[in-house]
Amino acid sequence: MANTIYRYDQLKELTYEVFSKIGCNHTDATLATKVLLSADLRGIDSHGIARLIGYVRLWEADRVNASPDIKIVHETPSTAVVDGDRGLGLVVAPFAMQVAIDKAKNCGTGWVSVKNSNHYGIAGYHAMMALENDMIGMSMTNASALVAPTFSKERMLGTNPICVAIPAGEEPAFVADFATTTAANGKLEILQRKEEDTPLGWVQDKEGTDVTDANILKKGGVLLPLGSDREHSSHKGYALGSIVDIFSAVLSGASYGPWAPPFPAYVPMPQNMPGEGLGHFFGAMRVDAFRPADDFKKHMDNWIRRFRSAAPIHPDQPVIIPGDPERDFENERLKNGIPLHESVVTDLKSLAEKLNISFSF
Repeated sequence: MANTIYRYDQLKELTYEVFSKIGCNHTDATLATKVLLSADLRGIDSHGIARLIGYVRLWEADRVNASPDIKIVHETPSTAVVDGDRGLGLVVAPFAMQVAIDKAKNCGTGWVSVKNSNHYGIAGYHAMMALENDMIGMSMTNASALVAPTFSKERMLGTNPICVAIPAGEEPAFVADFATTTAANGKLEILQRKEEDTPLGWVQDKEGTDVTDANILKKGGVLLPLGSDREHSSHKGYALGSIVDIFSAVLSGASYGPWAPPFPAYVPMPQNMPGEGLGHFFGAMRVDAFRPADDFKKHMDNWIRRFRSAAPIHPDQPVIIPGDPERDFENERLKNGIPLHESVVTDLKSLAEKLNISFSF
């Protein structure tokens, strides 16, 4: 099925209307729209408007509070725990990241763990909030348990992404935004829409056998940690995902491991959950708490330029810096529009009809 191209402002209007219809106030609907569509702009289609219907289903299942009372429930001068009151993670996460930034302004660094939240979109949006303050930003979240630890066939962890955003001077910022699995669940969803298989090493069936079925999660299968198997260092991906889970959920009081709330609203909530909702973790570090910001950014420019000039294996594939592909996508899509798969358009049409939203598809 072919993709249809939509202008950013068209999708912005539709997304805002949807969030407004489910009860978000103007400020929250505007912010949730900006955070969600930042994924589409940056080429991370799995976490953008394709997920809009999923957020609405969570709201319909009374798992999302559209008008949350987001608040700090514990803090020190440089740390805090935020209770998201079951709000959209798209709104809760920027609140918490701003708390980290504000604490860093006063203390040099700020660290915030979040409980009682929901899926927060792409990790990169929140980490990048620190850049305009000459700070290094960090963002991570736990997620639905779909990932088996090394040597296991049981779902115990989420795709648990990490993002670190580092400012530079004349060069664009360094932005490393990645899942701790070989592939994020959203990439399986994209392959499902295209009716294509996965590469070997992304997933296993419920018995622990390597397969290439993009629908295997619906049949009890699992995603694999970064590295795929022990011989390719999957224990490192497993460790990274575990760190995210502990920082985001054990530290904050959210539910962790196999008890993390699932994103699909039709999946039953785990029994005997040890915490509240999903958890996130954010960090902000003032560069000038370590060395003068201009000096640091000059050397970041030097670092970036040297790595860009690293000898390539193939002349037609130069070395890239983390954040380069996403920035290129954003420039191109702001100019030429965002492509949506026909199945996503179908979902959006049904959503608009259900919520009585007038939109020209």
